[in-house]
Amino acid sequence: MTKIHKLLVANRGEIALRIMRTAREMGIPTVAIYSEADRASLHVRYADEAVCVGPPPSSESYLKIDTVIEACKKTGANAIHPGYGFLSENAGFARAVRNAGLIFVGPSPESIEVMGSKLAAKAAVASYNIPMVPGTPEAITDREEAKKTSARIGYPILIKASAGGGGKGMRIVEREEDFDEGMNRAVSEATSAFGDGSVFIEKYVTSPRHVEIQVLGDQHGNIIHLFERECSVQRRHQKVVEEAPSSVLTPEIRAEMGRCAVEVARACGYYGAGTVEFIVDDQLNFYFLEMNTRLQVEHPVTEQITGIDLVKQMIYIAEGKPLEIKQEDLEINGHAIEIRVYAEDPANNFLPDVGTLETYVRPQGNGIRVDDGFEQGMAIPIYYDPMIAKLVAYGATRAEAIEKMIRAIDEYRITGVQTTLPFCRFVMQHDAFRSGQFDTHFVNHYFTPDKLTSETSAEETQLAGVLAAWLFENSQPKPETAALGSTQRSSKWKERRLR
Repeated sequence: MTKIHKLLVANRGEIALRIMRTAREMGIPTVAIYSEADRASLHVRYADEAVCVGPPPSSESYLKIDTVIEACKKTGANAIHPGYGFLSENAGFARAVRNAGLIFVGPSPESIEVMGSKLAAKAAVASYNIPMVPGTPEAITDREEAKKTSARIGYPILIKASAGGGGKGMRIVEREEDFDEGMNRAVSEATSAFGDGSVFIEKYVTSPRHVEIQVLGDQHGNIIHLFERECSVQRRHQKVVEEAPSSVLTPEIRAEMGRCAVEVARACGYYGAGTVEFIVDDQLNFYFLEMNTRLQVEHPVTEQITGIDLVKQMIYIAEGKPLEIKQEDLEINGHAIEIRVYAEDPANNFLPDVGTLETYVRPQGNGIRVDDGFEQGMAIPIYYDPMIAKLVAYGATRAEAIEKMIRAIDEYRITGVQTTLPFCRFVMQHDAFRSGQFDTHFVNHYFTPDKLTSETSAEETQLAGVLAAWLFENSQPKPETAALGSTQRSSKWKERRLR
């Protein structure tokens, strides 16, 4: 086992701060890297040391592998935590870190490689009795054969990029006559986004729910799961609201999904924190989608319901320590909901809305957690993901967590940019979300910009009526005051006439 004595965080914003705070609690000094756009960022101020790695564009700073490793050597750090995004799922980066004699706080490059390709991942888990969506077992090379496969599994079908994610290179095809157009667009997007135009076909699951299982594995073959997260409220195939546990899984389905997730991790010799993603249909049948070989944005909701610090466990695992947590020791306590606070305008198709945080006041109170990397007066850079913060509400029950979230949203004060806060409040109050009967089409089915226009409730209308009556009553002059006022006005009128 090799002790981490100084940790470089190869990321920015709230996740860099999150990792640094945990490291400090463990007595480990930290090093921040930053681009010129992030010179005044909180993660730079918080770190024990900081190194500038280049100009604002991520391709010239945060994504430069050699520069990041050089920063590690320059500061004497012996480990790198990649956070999420940027280089976190780059097998070449993980391999370069290992070759430089440094510790990568994450899985092996081999695991990242296998799970980085959806087709390779499916091939790896094929012998582990894990349900998978019907589709093509390899990238499409023959379109006519692909059309026959699509007809056999039945439309609608989904054309998906083999590399990458985030909804890029993904097209739903409803009818055979639309196949070629969908294929062309998917290949073009995949090539543009990932430099790899490989695509494959899956049966499109109608009314799908996106449910994922958090796993932890050590370097000694021990793997556990930490239950599920429901991530079905999405815009443009990207998550906006996440919660743990899911409101629809039975204990039996939860246990079976957990078993499958552990087997997926075992199939690629996984260690570190990872997430196995499943799609769940309206009959609660579930199918393996992919594995994210990194810490997820939504990891706080799992931490809230389990009491396990995932970042701390990642560091222990990277040092070679065996897991001390046993599967039988874990249980779900309470309910947690996370919303992503983006600098986006939900009334304008969720387009980014960069600017300066003229007002920025976080909500507080029991059960409220805010993971962010900004403070009042700071600008939202145009170069990176526009997420400002992750707001988490925790309660004994789902209903309590929802009410705490609504209160926290109302208390969050942000001006200078449009945010997703009003949209998230709309979600919390919607009957479909409150009942738990929703899927990944929530935005398309229920949301339009006009829904953000506040409507006055019956209670508010009644209160306004009472207040108006009271103001009217108290604004009327009393009889003697009215008479006096009349005399005074008459005298003043006569004075003006005499002048």
